[in-house]
Amino acid sequence: MSVRNLDAIFRPRSVVLIGATDRLGSAGRVTMQNLLHAGFQGSILPVNPKHKTVAGMPVYADVKSLPLAPDLAVICTPPQIVPRLIAELGVRGTKGAIVITAGFAELGNEDGRRLQQAMLDAARPHLMRIVGPNCLGVLSTPVGLNASFAPGNAKKGGVAFIAQSGAMVTTVLDWANVRSIGFSHLVSLGDMADVDFGDMLDYLASDPATSAILLYIEAVTNPRKFLSAARAAARLKPVIAIKAGRHQAAAKAATSHTGALAGSDAVYDAAFRRAGILRVNDLDELFDAVATLARAPRFSRDDLIILTNGGGPGVLATDALVDCGGANLCETRRRAPTNLVPR
Repeated sequence: MSVRNLDAIFRPRSVVLIGATDRLGSAGRVTMQNLLHAGFQGSILPVNPKHKTVAGMPVYADVKSLPLAPDLAVICTPPQIVPRLIAELGVRGTKGAIVITAGFAELGNEDGRRLQQAMLDAARPHLMRIVGPNCLGVLSTPVGLNASFAPGNAKKGGVAFIAQSGAMVTTVLDWANVRSIGFSHLVSLGDMADVDFGDMLDYLASDPATSAILLYIEAVTNPRKFLSAARAAARLKPVIAIKAGRHQAAAKAATSHTGALAGSDAVYDAAFRRAGILRVNDLDELFDAVATLARAPRFSRDDLIILTNGGGPGVLATDALVDCGGANLCETRRRAPTNLVPR
């Protein structure tokens, strides 16, 4: 696994949006508005050969016309030209790309697979990392980045939510905004042609803005990398996952969604347990997990108090605390039981 150049996606200093437009209802228009209104302080460079201005900003005709090499590119164009754009961006020095465009391997045909491979081949010589294709985009609140066509921005917080489904990202975002719950990052991985769950877990495990990680998984494409990254991340932060496609009918639906094979649910369950991932099974449990992780106070070892209604559990909890490196308890108090005699 590698976190190489992922900072270009999550902490860019400049962003180019290829396919920027003012056309109502288009991904290029919504993404442009999100980039402008999320608080991003870096350069935003719209590209579209058919427009002179977009959202009141001057537009560049192509990648070669850009005045600087952008850290991150967001692509909302027809799929056939994406490999060429990736190659041109790589030559300019761009290290991260979010390909919102669909029409690649998720189609399940040879043309889609060939186009996706051409995109990856164009990125590889330049070590460019790609999120997507066929994704909603990326929101990174530490730098005020909303490189997505989500209907709204995220509030700042410590929970990172990573999902294959863009609809799941918007569902969680809508629910959280009503309750003033924030996130560090929200990522729609889409087809995971390059950046996958293993890469994200590896990156977020050491991300200072992230205190907990939530995953919406339809399929894991690289099990060995995923397990290694999940074990490392779960030692440092809570990692919670919801796995779609637990039953055969749902697994078929997942295949039609992202083109990935969902696999045996029993295998995923065992893998999650081995890696130390807590599993939830439905949206209610997922929402509860988001709320709990976002609102739970942080405790240091010096602040920890063990509160129990019995002596035995308190002794066991003390043993567990010391096993984890906790300091000795300063004081033990016992309150006499009351109201035990019927009146």
